[in-house]
Amino acid sequence: MDCGAYQQIVEARRGRALAIAEAGGLTELLASSSGGSLADVTLSEAIVLGLLRQGVRTFYAVFGHGSTEVAEVLRVYADAGLVDVHAVRSEIEAAHAAAALRWVTDEKAAVLTSIGPGALQALAASLVAASDGLGVWFLCGDETTEDEGPNMQQIPKAEQGTFLRMFGAMGDTYTLHTPGSVSTALRRGLNTVDHPYRAGPFFLLMPMNTQCSVIDSFNLNELPYGCPPVPGAARAGYTEAANFLIEAERVVVKVGGGAREAGKELLEFLELCDGVVVTSPLVSGVIPYAHPRNMTVGGSKGSLCGNYAMDEADLLVSLGSRSVCQADSSRTGYPNAKHVININADTDAATHYGRTTALVGDMRATLRRLNDALRNAGAEDHADDESPWLTECRAKKEEWESFKAERYATPCLFDEVFGREVLTQPAAIKVAADWGRENGAVSFFDAGDVQANGFQIVEDDRLGRTFTDTGASYMGFAVSALLASGTASPENRFYGVAFTGDGSFMMNPQILIDGVEHGATGCILLLDNRRMAAISGLQTGQFGTDFSTNDHVEVDYVAMASAFKGVHALHGGHSPEELIAALNKAKAYDGLSLVYVPVYYGPDALGNMGVFGRWNVGNWCDEVQALRHEIGL
Repeated sequence: MDCGAYQQIVEARRGRALAIAEAGGLTELLASSSGGSLADVTLSEAIVLGLLRQGVRTFYAVFGHGSTEVAEVLRVYADAGLVDVHAVRSEIEAAHAAAALRWVTDEKAAVLTSIGPGALQALAASLVAASDGLGVWFLCGDETTEDEGPNMQQIPKAEQGTFLRMFGAMGDTYTLHTPGSVSTALRRGLNTVDHPYRAGPFFLLMPMNTQCSVIDSFNLNELPYGCPPVPGAARAGYTEAANFLIEAERVVVKVGGGAREAGKELLEFLELCDGVVVTSPLVSGVIPYAHPRNMTVGGSKGSLCGNYAMDEADLLVSLGSRSVCQADSSRTGYPNAKHVININADTDAATHYGRTTALVGDMRATLRRLNDALRNAGAEDHADDESPWLTECRAKKEEWESFKAERYATPCLFDEVFGREVLTQPAAIKVAADWGRENGAVSFFDAGDVQANGFQIVEDDRLGRTFTDTGASYMGFAVSALLASGTASPENRFYGVAFTGDGSFMMNPQILIDGVEHGATGCILLLDNRRMAAISGLQTGQFGTDFSTNDHVEVDYVAMASAFKGVHALHGGHSPEELIAALNKAKAYDGLSLVYVPVYYGPDALGNMGVFGRWNVGNWCDEVQALRHEIGL
């Protein structure tokens, strides 16, 4: 294409962007009498128009030579007020921010990268979206289609489509080898990122030489929008399930991420089947922590009461759970369960266990029908009753509360590394989690010991207070998630607290720049024990000693954070009172803060929340696997 022809397309692009803004959206423009549907557009503009029609307004970008044309299109549409483009310093950070934005506010976002290392970093971080069921677009530069020779930063093999195969292992993907296929690519992406029960990342690979290709007289009505249909309730199995529930004496209900929105139906179900609930960290607050039937988390790093309910139950009801290793103690979590009722819209997840009545369908609709089936079978509401099973479980929860209180009553221990008494992680997390709940903050937990202690400690009274990436346990997720606090739509802005360890923080410290640049409002709570404490503890538990999971490098994190103009850096002190005072100062600051807290690591049991489940890891594997096959579930 000559320069003059391309300039005409650019001018038309500017006019189109302004017309869309004036009409209130592309669909509205096309519906108007002045909105012609045919346009000469480059492939890059067709992509941006397609995402705009699907409600994608937020782009987190690390631009490179593999995405210059897309960047130019976004510049024009940003000038028209149609999109917000946030240039960040790490594709990993971008992927985490996009996942957090979708998780907390349900706003859709796209991550835009160049070819090669940047795209591969985004691919790695997309594990969060894939594991936690979050719909995120990834627009990645790719090698040219004419195969004129190796492209810089492509995978160095003499074949095409290598990125397509690699990215396809993580999620759904499409290579825009042919510009005319863009509508199909966008439809497949829509079906993935807006999937009604198993959303995930979608990778749109953009060859460098097709991005500028002009699609003559492209019909804008081809650009897909809307949402995929939600499946209905399970068709059959209700009578069988109801009979098993009525006959059972000790029902445990495991709630996973797929039952996140089913709180009302879940409460009704628990009373009808006289069950107790064990929650995944993904659904903290699905019913209030204080509810008498809530036994909190269970699994490899569960609670005393959660693991007791799992161990002693004679019937398991699994709701929207993938049953990952730590959620069910590597498939040994229900040794006395004689039968399983599994409600899930995904067939593989619904049939995970043996001896299962699988109800495959929408969670809320299926639970409502199962509740009706229980009533028809003679089940009574147990809201005013306390059965022997509930009595046992409540006694175990009281034991758990006493166990926690003992740790909170000793908030400080002497630490050899710091040479003085410092806060324990349980005490620091408890103080900050309670403070966050009282102040309406959204709490994010990073991977490692902070995360493992955190989901045993938080006491959410509703959904939306705590977000913890237990699917991927990606170090650096929490601090990167704070970026979403500043990039969400004004009506969805929030104050965030990122609970992170020194290891996780140093994986993704870019938030100190990007958080200021893009208006993040929140606090990084940096709990420093100078090690990867979760792995140190695992090594000690398995082999009696830790190895190569700590360092001797002293870092002044307050001074480090203070070097970034706009970051409010504070020392959180060595007591609960000092930590609360620091958090209050952070909240009063209009922007991003960092509160540094040295925390204890050592052999004293009061410095940790403990482990009460099993896990198929290291030298425990043979024993755990043998138990799994003995149980035979």
